[in-house]
Amino acid sequence: MSAAAGIRPYGNNYEHLEDELRWLDLLIRLKCRTLRLQNQTSAETQVSRAAYITPADVEWLLEDGAKPNAGDSDVAPMRAEVQQYRQRIDSRVACSQESGVILALPQLCQMFGLSAFEWQALVICLAPELRRKYDRIYAYLQDDITRQRPSVDLVLEMLCDTESERWSARRFLSGNATLLRTGILAKLEDTQSPSGSSGLSRFLKLTSRMFEFLGGSDKLDERLTGLACIRRPAGESSGTVVHARIEAGVWNLIEHRLRPGNPDKRKLVFALNGPHGVGKRELVRSICNRIQAAELSVDLELVLSHGTQAAELIRLALREALLQQAVVHFKSADCLLLPASYPLLEALIVAVTEYGWLVFLSGEAAWTPKDSFPGCLFQIVKLAIPDVHESGQTWERCLSGRTSEASGWAAQLAQRFRLTPAQIRAAVELAENRGSMKQESSPLTLREVSSACRQQCNNRLAELATRIEPRNGWADIVLSEDKLAHLREICDQIRNTYKVFDTWGFNKKLSHGKGLSVLFTGPSGTGKTMAAEVLANEVDLDLYKVDLSCIVSKYIGETEKNLNRIFEEAETSNAILFFDEADALFGKRTQVSDAHDRYANIETSYLLQKMESYEGAVVLASNLRENMDEAFTRRIRFVIDFPFPDETHRKRMWQSHFPVESPMSPEIDFGYLAREFQVAGGSIRNIVLNAAFLAAANGGVNGHFGNIGMSEIMHGTRRELAKMGKLWNERHTIKPQ
Repeated sequence: MSAAAGIRPYGNNYEHLEDELRWLDLLIRLKCRTLRLQNQTSAETQVSRAAYITPADVEWLLEDGAKPNAGDSDVAPMRAEVQQYRQRIDSRVACSQESGVILALPQLCQMFGLSAFEWQALVICLAPELRRKYDRIYAYLQDDITRQRPSVDLVLEMLCDTESERWSARRFLSGNATLLRTGILAKLEDTQSPSGSSGLSRFLKLTSRMFEFLGGSDKLDERLTGLACIRRPAGESSGTVVHARIEAGVWNLIEHRLRPGNPDKRKLVFALNGPHGVGKRELVRSICNRIQAAELSVDLELVLSHGTQAAELIRLALREALLQQAVVHFKSADCLLLPASYPLLEALIVAVTEYGWLVFLSGEAAWTPKDSFPGCLFQIVKLAIPDVHESGQTWERCLSGRTSEASGWAAQLAQRFRLTPAQIRAAVELAENRGSMKQESSPLTLREVSSACRQQCNNRLAELATRIEPRNGWADIVLSEDKLAHLREICDQIRNTYKVFDTWGFNKKLSHGKGLSVLFTGPSGTGKTMAAEVLANEVDLDLYKVDLSCIVSKYIGETEKNLNRIFEEAETSNAILFFDEADALFGKRTQVSDAHDRYANIETSYLLQKMESYEGAVVLASNLRENMDEAFTRRIRFVIDFPFPDETHRKRMWQSHFPVESPMSPEIDFGYLAREFQVAGGSIRNIVLNAAFLAAANGGVNGHFGNIGMSEIMHGTRRELAKMGKLWNERHTIKPQ
């Protein structure tokens, strides 16, 4: 077609705009010939005309400008020339589109569904932005040197031949029409005209963003600076594993929606929810790479901070995405689900309906059907933390090249820690950076990577519980061999959770109760907390001690709410929960005699439900097992009783509480201390510590006394017994020889 007609495509966008300006020049010449302007019919000067209106002016206005007949011989050829040039431009534009040449003006008109009239009105408004000569030409055409911008009246006059055409075309320049509603053009008041003058006198101006777009610029609207960023499609991968099934499902829906001939023209909106770092951003980027579209990423929390301007900024972002032909990714979309943000959500729905085509909303909170977008194809997609197999693949890829044991470590780390792909990458990088900071380079170790993993876990649990640094190991705890074996069995269960439940299929047999619950009972100071530390140290997990003062509330429902927060945070914290004095929370349910009893029993029942559904490790400690509710003890996997230590165990405790570096006197008789003082391990720890400080005050290592001796230990023992309310026997003041 093009070759036969001698029509060739435009070489670029600027060549097309030059042609549009030539057409405009022809149109202006035509109008100058056909319109008898006021300054051509009056003999008065421009100055006098601005000062008063002559009778001749009125006569000219009543004659409607005394337009010449359409059949004037000198006008018809010019009108034909203008029409032919317009047809030539249209043919070259069509040829350019067939050849894949991108032209900004036709692209803009296609995006917003603009008519031929609106297209030509855009050319009239664009001209003064490209050539200053049009300022004077428009002033001449409007018979006023101050009116250098095209007015509504001038655009209608230049593009319409009859009065009926003017009336019909005026709708394209109204405030709710596409050109003005979408911000392509803006109306400016004529400051020289009297107040309340006709809307025809208002000027039309091409907005700065649209001028940049028509000039071929792909820069973002400056009003979105700091709120949004554009990412062009790329073939590289971020290294994050996106769940293959989920990505395939999202892609299948998009592919079906974009298929040519699909009658469903609804906009497509995906609501992605899941923990931070689970791969929401990577999923969006993968889709963008597939369809070779840019990604416009917008932070909704930052947008919301702009108050009353937030709705307009969202509209600008979606319009920008349309101009960039980009997929919109609204991050931090959780803020839209708050009641105070519902007006913003409504503004987003309206803007998506007008400008959107493919929109992603991502956050941690789950969307519900009631939050859906009317008139859009709305799909909720949940991205969970990858399973052990997928996590293992991410671990192996991140560790590859950093250690020769990448495969073996990957399996262990994937089973031990529930981390998102982003957290896995960050943990490996953190461990490697720590190694680089050492004075002497050393190979990466599994313990260093595990420590980095714990640092990546959900730190919000620290707001509700106290983190305990597990420093005690098997050599520090004094228990019978049977109870030590019992503790080792617990460690084995924590390590092999994935193997039993997933690999061996026990997960299919159990709908709840898959967590590991342990109850330590016994008198205070018998080693229950130390045993919890030993477990955490052995399996390389964090230990969080739940502070009951932050949990129990006198207000109805608050205790349950606090407990729910703890268990929710613990799910992603890869930690062992430790409830000390658990009978305060897990105590027996009582007969209902008043409202307080009823609500206390509700709290206990709620705790039962949370314990059943929680899949992590929980250690409970209680001094009084008989106070525990039977329903709890029945559901607990392990119960270990910590008896009051006998003489043999007390001797080992006395010995184990002295560090190797401490200056101990050889006169210390551990057998005598174990035999004479019936105290538990916690009290022994206090006595030893007080004795050490007393020795330090009396001279320390370099002083006269030098060592921690029996006199310091006896003094510390006396203080401890007094604290416990026990009598001190004077025969213990001086150790017998």
